[in-house]
Amino acid sequence: MTGQFDLYGVFLPWFSALALCAYGLLRMLTSLLARLGLYQAVWHRSLFNLALYITVLGGLSALFNWLQI
Repeated sequence: MTGQFDLYGVFLPWFSALALCAYGLLRMLTSLLARLGLYQAVWHRSLFNLALYITVLGGLSALFNWLQI
């Protein structure tokens, strides 16, 4: 996955776009986890959210690499 994309005349690397998408997915996942009450079983919420963000970002990167986008 190499290259850049054009955002209103500003060229950004693809990984920054993936990072923004991962952040949006993270916000949706954290609100879902909070509604389900699963954060009660988590020892340190901030560390859990960081690990979840890294997992989502890695998954998106692998998916886009597999799709050759």
